[in-house]
Amino acid sequence: MARRHAVVHVPAVCPLAGRSPNGAQRSPSVHPVRTVASPAVPNFGHVSNSTCLGTDHRRLEVNTTSIRRLAAPAALLALGLSLTACGAANEQPAAGAEGGSDSSLSGTLNGAGSSAQEAAQGAWQAGFQQANPDVTVNYDPVGSGGGREQFIAGGTAFAGSDAYLSEEDGEVKGAQDRCNGEPAIEIPDYVSPIALIYNLDGVDELKLDPATVAGIFAGDITKWNDPAITATNPDADLPDAAINPVHRADDSGTTDNFTSYLSAADPDVWTYGEVGEWPIKSGEAANGTSGVVSAVQNGSNSIGYADASQAGDLGVAEVKVGDEYVGPSAEAAAKVLEISPRVEGRSDVSMAVDLDRNTTESGAYPIVLTSYLIACQTYDDQQTADLVKGYLTYVVSDEGQQAAADTAGSAPLSDSLQEEAQGIIDGISAKS
Repeated sequence: MARRHAVVHVPAVCPLAGRSPNGAQRSPSVHPVRTVASPAVPNFGHVSNSTCLGTDHRRLEVNTTSIRRLAAPAALLALGLSLTACGAANEQPAAGAEGGSDSSLSGTLNGAGSSAQEAAQGAWQAGFQQANPDVTVNYDPVGSGGGREQFIAGGTAFAGSDAYLSEEDGEVKGAQDRCNGEPAIEIPDYVSPIALIYNLDGVDELKLDPATVAGIFAGDITKWNDPAITATNPDADLPDAAINPVHRADDSGTTDNFTSYLSAADPDVWTYGEVGEWPIKSGEAANGTSGVVSAVQNGSNSIGYADASQAGDLGVAEVKVGDEYVGPSAEAAAKVLEISPRVEGRSDVSMAVDLDRNTTESGAYPIVLTSYLIACQTYDDQQTADLVKGYLTYVVSDEGQQAAADTAGSAPLSDSLQEEAQGIIDGISAKS
């Protein structure tokens, strides 16, 4: 499948100096034009069409030579000024750079949801707004549950969520009602490992098997020198100290994914199933990804779970997968997504997956979240439809996925997933 790259539009007509002639252009297969509406026509001011239209610099030089033999000095001076304007304009930066953009998108786009996506969303906002300077994108990292609630209530145009819409909780129907009776779009945009972060003096490496992880967060394993932990860390100087497990206080897609792993790891120990809200009163609660990271940083003998991109200088545990111990990485997370099945019974605009938490695939890391963008197929007005379509196109593009990888350490979507997501995005429209 062909890959997308940022491209520059060179208008057939040469604009004034200081005006950028650039824009975004469709490349094959993965992501289409970011500006859904037709590009704005540049303001050509006093530059004559006879000088600039349909020509490039070399053609203009040839024409200049011919004209020089025939024209009077005054005409030559006027032509020279026009050529200078054309040349200066064509030296402007690419679309989205400081020189400007010919994007016709404008307006404000509001989204909310996953705090795990926060760093990636910041990169996407910056890249999209640079290419579309008349657009403002707002994203409130209130948590996945809050993001889904706001979207279903009609408060935002899209949601970011580390869990797909729940049929049992009525979210699938609620989103369909909000989206003019059509199933909501669910496309993956962010694939990242969830790290087991810890703060334990003198312990630089920590290896845990799935049953031990479940026991720690269920409150059954309460000391760092418990035999279950020392068995997998024989060389570590583990203290005789109480474990302080830190969990999310808010309704969280990260918690949903983490408890899914705990339930698969040892359902006899973790008996609470897969939930977005922490189900037991144990350990320390903190709001958002940043809150969990801060609590672990500031609390000795602590362990918590957070998007791996936010781990910072904290210790990060390896978990047992098959016969090996694997740490969180973008590649290990992507491997799990590739081998996981789709959720049964969803619409053809849903790419929701049931992640394989029990995989023994070499190099795979099963504590992973697949984050989604949730949107409507049809919006009430053309401007919102164009903004959502343009923004989602940028997010799943090569440029968008690389921006998230560089900023947040996420795993870029595979070519096939990008192509499938873009096909769904292409169908976004306004009510007729």
